[in-house]
Amino acid sequence: MNHGFPNLGHASVVGRLERIGAEERERLGGGAPEVRVVSYDVRRGLAVPSSADRFPLVVGTGGPGALDPRENDGISPLSQGIDEDPAWEAPLWRFFDALLGRSDGALFGICHTFGLLARWSGFGEAVARGPEKGKSAGAVTNRLTPEAEAHLWFGGYYRTSSGGRVRVLDSRLFDILPSGRGPGTILAWESNDAGERGDAATMVELDRYADGAPRVWAVNHHPEIGGAAEQRERLLRLASEREVGPGWLEERLRALDAFDVSPEVEKELRATRAFTFEEPVRAVLARALAERSGTA
Repeated sequence: MNHGFPNLGHASVVGRLERIGAEERERLGGGAPEVRVVSYDVRRGLAVPSSADRFPLVVGTGGPGALDPRENDGISPLSQGIDEDPAWEAPLWRFFDALLGRSDGALFGICHTFGLLARWSGFGEAVARGPEKGKSAGAVTNRLTPEAEAHLWFGGYYRTSSGGRVRVLDSRLFDILPSGRGPGTILAWESNDAGERGDAATMVELDRYADGAPRVWAVNHHPEIGGAAEQRERLLRLASEREVGPGWLEERLRALDAFDVSPEVEKELRATRAFTFEEPVRAVLARALAERSGTA
């Protein structure tokens, strides 16, 4: 979803999927198939997978610009320089329809994809954050819902939190306000540091497996970003290899400073990464590898 812009999130997703896949293959032994990560340039290249049956796991990344491609004219501030053809939207909606209709394939949406899933399913509406809020960036507080506390999987996340208050790494210009329509269980809200919830949903589950594990879920933050030293090296490499806009590198380096605020904040960000991204993804890949190697 990065429309060809330099993107730390995409590189982080690919790296983590490759690492988790390798670890699960090693755990299963020599008969396990290889794990391959394929990227689709949906917004710029109009590349949408032709079938929802091909992949056991789909991860939608973050990206720049407004959540409705028709609003990205390359000039208005919220377009962030993006001028795009909305022709990708209809085939992507069909792909989401097909994937939700399956019982096995999983989908995890991050940030921009969270907003697209809200628009596609109808569970929420994208609203630009006004000057009174500004961009949400860095380590911020979210509040888990009673539904998350009772969840077979995300209940563990709640139990590691401070009464439902969790820390996430944010970088977003839009809130997703629940509409009361369409599928979706809200698992977290935006909140202030005191834990008082706001109006914007920040974590939603659209479907789960029969055993209670999440199958289609999404977050409006960036749990894929982790390991500040590793990410700083990746950022500097991206900036040296690609032309980036003014402030691009500085803003992202400031976001990584969130990991250095305190050991407690770093611990909370690691918990968010584990419970919302790494462990659900690991469960999906482990399930798929076991099925394809005949050990399920």
